[in-house]
Amino acid sequence: MHGKPARDVLYQLLFALHDDVSWLSWLNVLRYTSTRILAATLTALVLSLILYPWFIRTLQKIQLGQVVRDDGPKSHFSKRGTPTMGGSLILFCLIIPTVLWSDMSNGFVLLATAVTAGCGVIGFVDDALKIRKKHSGGLPGKMKLLLQFLIAGAAVWYLFSPLSGLMPEAIRFRLAMPFTDFYEHFFVLPEWMYLVFATLVVVGFSNAVNLTDGLDGLAIGPVCMSAATFLVLTYAAGTLIAGFDIARYLNIPHIPGVGELAIYCGAMCGAGIGFLWYNTFPASVFMGDVGSLPLGAGIGFLAVASKNEFTLVVVGGIFVLEAVSVIVQVVSFKLTGKRVFKMAPIHHHFELKGWSEPKVVVRFWIISFMLALIGLATLKLR
Repeated sequence: MHGKPARDVLYQLLFALHDDVSWLSWLNVLRYTSTRILAATLTALVLSLILYPWFIRTLQKIQLGQVVRDDGPKSHFSKRGTPTMGGSLILFCLIIPTVLWSDMSNGFVLLATAVTAGCGVIGFVDDALKIRKKHSGGLPGKMKLLLQFLIAGAAVWYLFSPLSGLMPEAIRFRLAMPFTDFYEHFFVLPEWMYLVFATLVVVGFSNAVNLTDGLDGLAIGPVCMSAATFLVLTYAAGTLIAGFDIARYLNIPHIPGVGELAIYCGAMCGAGIGFLWYNTFPASVFMGDVGSLPLGAGIGFLAVASKNEFTLVVVGGIFVLEAVSVIVQVVSFKLTGKRVFKMAPIHHHFELKGWSEPKVVVRFWIISFMLALIGLATLKLR
C-alpha cells in the first residue's frame, strides 16, 4: 500500500495517525501487509480465547446439542448433547479481524469474505434443521449443493470477469501443475470449462472439510495448516517488496492485490487455533456445518484466486483423502455390494480398527503438516 490511505477501517484510521501525531509515527508499520497479517492472526486468536467460554455456556443454556448419526461408531454416542454450531463463532473471529486489518476495497478480500459468509449461512440452516428435527439429516443434499454452487459460481464468475479487473488477462484461464514453471509449462482451458472447474474446486473442498469434521479437532488442525500454507502462497503471489517481484522470482503467477488475502489466511489460523483450545479431545464444543462448510469454501477460493488449484490437492491432502474414501465406499457398495473400508469417511475406518480417537487425530495432523511442507516446496522446486 502506498500513499495516505482513506480512513475507512481500523488499520487505516491508525495508519493515518502516524502523520497526525508525532509520537505515533511507529504506526507507519501498518502499511506493510506482514504487520497486518500478524495483527489479524493475534486479534482472531484473542477473540476466540475470550469469547468461547461464554459462547459454550450460551449454547448449553439454549440446548444446542450435537446430533449423532445412529449408524456411526458406538464410541460417538457419548458425544450426544455436546454444544454444536461453534463454527459460527469461528466465522465471527475470522471475518471481524479481516475487516479490521485488511483493505476492504480489495476485491479478493471481499469475495473471500462473501463466500465464507454465504456458505456459513447454508451451514447454519443445515445445523439448525438437524437440531430441530433431532436427526443427523439437515438440509436436503441436493438443495445444499445447489446453494453452494450458486454462491461459489457467482464468486468465481466475478473473480475472472473482465468487469472486476482482478485477474490478469494473460493468466486468467491458465492452469499449471505443481513443481512446474507457471510461465513455461501450462495449459489453457476454454472459459466455460475453467469457470466450472474453479467452482467445483470451491464446492468440492467445502464438502471435503465437512466430511472430515467427524472427530474432536480432526478438521480444524488441517484447516489451520492449509490456511498457513496459503498465507505464504498468496503473499508471494501478490506482494512486491521494494519493487522486487517475489512471484516472478519464484516462477509463480503475479496477481496484483491477491497478497491482501494473506490477512484473511492469518485470521483463519488465529480463529482456528482459538477454537481448537476448546475442540481438542474431549471436545467442549463442535464446529458443525456452520464452520466446516465455509472454512472449506474459503480455502478452495484461496486456491482458485492464487492459481494454486492443483497445489490444493497436495496441501489439503487429508481432506481429499476423506472425500475420496466416501466416493470409493459408495461406488464399491453399489457396484459390488462390498465395502472397501469398515466405515467411511476413512477416519472412522481407523477408529473401528482399534485406534483411539486422539491417535487418529494427531496422526492425521502429522500427515497434514507434511503435506503443507510439500505444498510450500512447490515455490522453490520449479
